[in-house]
Amino acid sequence: MGKILILAELDNGALKQATLSAAGFARKAGAPYEVLVLGANVGAAAQALARCGAATVLAADSPALAQPVADRYARVIADVAKARGATLVVGAASTFTKDVLPRAAALLDAGMLSDVIDVRAEGGDYVFRRVQFAGNVIATVQLGGAVRCLTVRSAAFAAPEPAAAPSPVENIAVDAAALPNGIEFVSRETKDSGRPDATEARIIVSGGRALKNSEDFEKLVGGLADVLGAAVGSSRALVDAGITPNSLQIGQTGKIVAPDLYIAVGISGAIQHMAGMKDTKVIVAINKDAEAPIFEVADYGLVADVYEAVPELMQKLKK
Repeated sequence: MGKILILAELDNGALKQATLSAAGFARKAGAPYEVLVLGANVGAAAQALARCGAATVLAADSPALAQPVADRYARVIADVAKARGATLVVGAASTFTKDVLPRAAALLDAGMLSDVIDVRAEGGDYVFRRVQFAGNVIATVQLGGAVRCLTVRSAAFAAPEPAAAPSPVENIAVDAAALPNGIEFVSRETKDSGRPDATEARIIVSGGRALKNSEDFEKLVGGLADVLGAAVGSSRALVDAGITPNSLQIGQTGKIVAPDLYIAVGISGAIQHMAGMKDTKVIVAINKDAEAPIFEVADYGLVADVYEAVPELMQKLKK
C-alpha cells in the first residue's frame, strides 16, 4: 500500500491541531506514515508531533522557509516525497494546503483530491470518499498514478491516541539557493483577538445577516463568545457586507468546522453555510424568523430577536 507523507501545518511556528487529523487519516488507511514539518526553528513543533505514531518526524528547518511561500514549500514537499518513496501526500484541508499542495502535486505529476472524509483499502489500493456540492453529494473516488496528493477534512478523522514511544526526529537538508523565488513574501497582517481559532475550538458563536454592523457583531457575537470562552464565526452575508473579515467566514467557501457546540446568532441557514458546520455535535439557533432553514438542523432553537435574546443570555451565563 506504500507510504504516506503527512504535511504538518504551522501558524507562526505553532502546530495546528488539524495536522493530527491528517495523522488520523493515515492511521485509518493502515499504512506507515511520516510527518514533514517545514519552516524556521521548527524543533518544538517537530517534538510536539513525536507521539503522533509516525515512523519518523521529518524537520525541514531553514530561514528560507520562515514564511509559507507556496513555490518554495511545494518544491521541498515534492523533493522529500520522492526521496522518502511516498505514495500518498496528505494534508488537512485548509487555506494553507489549498495553496501549497496542488503545486507539489504538479511537481510530482500526481493526481490531486480534496475534502476527503473517508478511506478504505480495496484490492491493494485505496478508495476515497469526498464531499461535493456543499455536502449534497458524497463521491467515491479512486486516483491513478504512482503518487497521489489529497487534503482531508479534519472533522472526519479523529487524532490518533498518543504513541507509547516517541518517533525519531530526522533533519532534512534544505538547499536554500536551489529553491524557486517566483513569489515574494511582503507582509502578514493579523489581528489577535485573544479568542480560539474556529477550526480548533470546542465552542463557536457565529453571526449572520441579523447583525446590522460590526459594532453590533462584536457586542453580541463577540460578547457571547467571550462569556463562553468560544471562537467567533461569521456567515458570508456579513463578510460580503464588510461587517466581518473573511478570516471569520464559515461555510462552503470559508472555514470547515466541527465543534462540540455551535451557536448560530441570526443565521438563516443557507446551504453554503451549513456545509461548513454540519458535523457539529450540538447546534443552537437564535433567529426571529420561525421559518428559517437553520431550525431544521438545530438541536435547540429559540425564535427571538437576537438584539434582545443574546444580551439576556449573556447575563444569565455570567451569573
